[in-house]
Amino acid sequence: MLQITYISTATGPVDTAAILAVSRRNNARDRVTGLLYANGKRFLQVLEGETVDVERTLVRITADTRHRAMVVLSCRDVSVREFGDWAMAERVAGEGGDAFVDRVRALVAGAAPAVRATFDGFVQLPRAA
Repeated sequence: MLQITYISTATGPVDTAAILAVSRRNNARDRVTGLLYANGKRFLQVLEGETVDVERTLVRITADTRHRAMVVLSCRDVSVREFGDWAMAERVAGEGGDAFVDRVRALVAGAAPAVRATFDGFVQLPRAA
């Protein structure tokens, strides 16, 4: 099974509800799981599944004009899925920074240490600014 982690930059306002709706449908169809974190400016995503399915999904995502400057942070084989059902981590209105960081940490708890550290550092950035 293949797992790819990438980061990219949004090209404009991000409609996370629309992305979530389409991604859930596509990922269920393609048997791809993972996690997408969007903060309005950047996307950080892990995709995992059978190699052909993940590669096809990545080609589709790469062609999406809602983001640019995609950089693959890691590409590795995994023996089992580290993420259960596909999810999107999005800060909801009224959710404090600590609660959000805790929720993202729970979503990546089963992931490899490097993947957990990448998401942890990424969600902590707005708190450090």
